[in-house]
Amino acid sequence: MHGPIRMPGRWFDELATGGGSVEAVGFLAQAERSRRLLLIGELLSRLEERPALLGPVDLGAGWRTVERAEARKPGCAEELLLSPQVGSWLAHTLRRLHGTAVGPPLWVDTGHLAAVALVAALRAGTAADLVVPAREGAVSLPTLGLARLPGAPLPGFQPVRARVREGELHLAPTVRGTGATALTVRPLTAPQSAVWWPTHRLPVGPDGPEVALDDTDPYRDLDRPIPPRRLTPRELGSWQRLFAEAVALLDAGRAPAPAAASGSDAAPASGPDPATGSGSSRPGTLRPEEIRRIVPWPGRLPNGPVEGLSASTADAFGSMVVAEPPNGAALAETMVHEFQHSKLGALLHLFAMLDDDRAEEHYAPWRPDPRHLPGLLHGAYAFVGVAGFWRDRIGDRAADPLDLAPFRFALRRIQTRTVLRTLATRAALTGPGRRLVGGLTRTVDGWLREPVDGRRQEAPQPRKEDNARR
Repeated sequence: MHGPIRMPGRWFDELATGGGSVEAVGFLAQAERSRRLLLIGELLSRLEERPALLGPVDLGAGWRTVERAEARKPGCAEELLLSPQVGSWLAHTLRRLHGTAVGPPLWVDTGHLAAVALVAALRAGTAADLVVPAREGAVSLPTLGLARLPGAPLPGFQPVRARVREGELHLAPTVRGTGATALTVRPLTAPQSAVWWPTHRLPVGPDGPEVALDDTDPYRDLDRPIPPRRLTPRELGSWQRLFAEAVALLDAGRAPAPAAASGSDAAPASGPDPATGSGSSRPGTLRPEEIRRIVPWPGRLPNGPVEGLSASTADAFGSMVVAEPPNGAALAETMVHEFQHSKLGALLHLFAMLDDDRAEEHYAPWRPDPRHLPGLLHGAYAFVGVAGFWRDRIGDRAADPLDLAPFRFALRRIQTRTVLRTLATRAALTGPGRRLVGGLTRTVDGWLREPVDGRRQEAPQPRKEDNARR
């Protein structure tokens, strides 16, 4: 038997400031692990009860493949199961089984478990013989990429035979006469080709971790499955440049901030310990290696461009959907913003913050439309991070050549304080909810006592993204 998950109070309080140490964020990741394993158990139980939901896919063969991979290379399969790609698929599929989501034929969603098993075998170097679903002749391998059968594409959704031997994947159609032919590829090492689209990787640093830039996984959107949309070479190069710029800015911002101006009552900000990387990080800082995946915004809106838009889901911790930003500072700000949503989403999986949503809608200063109370809570937490991000860049002309940081900091702190007042007076907060709102309020009240040059608070031209986020 496993005991309940208990978060040390000091880590909750760190997160309630809007920041959070390596240890506090790591606790959230471990809590997400427990939740993910529970959801996997629920899915397997439902499929065992109703194996017909899998169509031609064999549940027993798929899960035995995962178990063999984990036995051969401990931690390999678990890491895969905790990936954003698997998290989004798992949540979508369970919603399908509960009747609250729509998608392709149900066996395609449930049968994606076999594709997860294939990746586990490839990573561990074990063997597998499975049937997997193909979409228009393409088989998605979560975290690795997309394999396309050569020849005429298979129409619609079709089962494909898959065999893995020593890191080599062989795919073959199960229906003859379609024009599609077999494919053999080594997904861990094969370069991009017409039949193999590997997942793009964005390096955080030399010989360090990498962030997936995912343009192929069908479950990379917030819920509904979507087709692949491969980045062009120009788009890929732009994302690589922007990400490198964003990482440089975020790494520079992890140094301790200057002392507050004379007369300020704000608590001193603390940065990570340079030797261990631990310590309580102040709001607005982000360790780029905590991001797991960035999804380029997959398409266009019917009423205009998507520049400035971003979104995330609590189903995929550390993942975010982002429209290509104009510069590295905009991407860094967006990464901070969306990771704040990830942290709060994980906290909400552990603690109820509102006793009653009350179906009320209130003024949200960063949006043109009113927001319900859970949305206000998410917005307040995200924009505490954004305000802290711009606070750290006041006077940094390399990061802020137009000297807009003072205005953006001043704007976001007063907007966030307005929403925190609404939450404190209108929301039916639980004990943890009061503790969270109180912590955020102390952070912002300290910032409001910091002087900002009035001449530098004049409003610049509004950016399109000012009203695009939660």
